[in-house]
Amino acid sequence: MRILKNVSGWESHLILTDAGALNVWHELKMRRKDVERLASVAYHPKDIAATIASGSYVTQGMVIAPCSMKTLAAVAHAHADDLVSRAADVVLKERRRLVLMPRETPLNLAHLRNMVAVTEMGGIVFPPVPAFYAQPKSLDDLVAHSVARVLDLFGVHSAKLKRWQGLKGTPAERD
Repeated sequence: MRILKNVSGWESHLILTDAGALNVWHELKMRRKDVERLASVAYHPKDIAATIASGSYVTQGMVIAPCSMKTLAAVAHAHADDLVSRAADVVLKERRRLVLMPRETPLNLAHLRNMVAVTEMGGIVFPPVPAFYAQPKSLDDLVAHSVARVLDLFGVHSAKLKRWQGLKGTPAERD
């Protein structure tokens, strides 16, 4: 959301669940209101009447980050009982971009099947796997790289993103 604030023509809509608020407090020591201030618009997770709960409200898509296995299952099975899963369902039915960033491991067969189901529906499963070729110096570098890669999927490109440049020389020269 911080990055999109600086990109003209883009706004961010946030749904911060109770579990998400707990996570962000534990990991970043940020309160709900601090996170909500980063977004252009913030919604309560039970607000099924929110604009983003309707396909007539046009968006570029949605990112669910982090995406719990519970939310993944809800999206995979169109169990739209809260605003996160309803908005994701809308994004899929309208054929817009949906990116889910699960970070729980290890995965069981139900998790994997749900990931396949979301992928078959047109969603993108994007675990925030570190890109060590970018030679990160900090945890912030790892997070920034994943965020930039996700934003790439929406056409928001960052000059700061370290992209794979290939290996120099021939395979024999690298041995």
